Amino acid sequence: MRRSLRHTTAAALAAGLVLTLTACAEAEDAVKNKVKDEASKAVDNTLNKEYEVTYEVTGKGVDSIEFANGQGDATNPTLETVNKPQLPWKKTVTLRGVMAPTVIPTGLDLAGADFTCKVTHEGKVIAEKKSTGNVAAGPCIAISPIAANKLP
Repeated sequence: MRRSLRHTTAAALAAGLVLTLTACAEAEDAVKNKVKDEASKAVDNTLNKEYEVTYEVTGKGVDSIEFANGQGDATNPTLETVNKPQLPWKKTVTLRGVMAPTVIPTGLDLAGADFTCKVTHEGKVIAEKKSTGNVAAGPCIAISPIAANKLP
């Protein structure tokens, strides 16, 4: 009789343990799924959030200006080109997510090109470069303000 009671008690305890572990595993899976869903939403929101930047090029001797125009995606942005721009040149564009604000003036001038490019966001300069010489290129490339705000 005692042996039978021990077996019954052991079986009941084992069944209770299995039920408890199953419930814990289900709760853990639910938490993991919720965290995964929230992280996915946060990434989507970051990648789709829009922001404006203003590109400026001043000086002399600029033959062309290439700039990220907000098309394409972060890993393959579309660059638009302006040939023989009138300086000073200024353009405001809307970019998304982690797209890098980029403006690249280039010049070929035997008298010497001398220009500055600048990228501003909300009135703050986030990239600036001065270039001089007979052949000059002055890429101004900044970290996306959205990505910069997410960094620790």
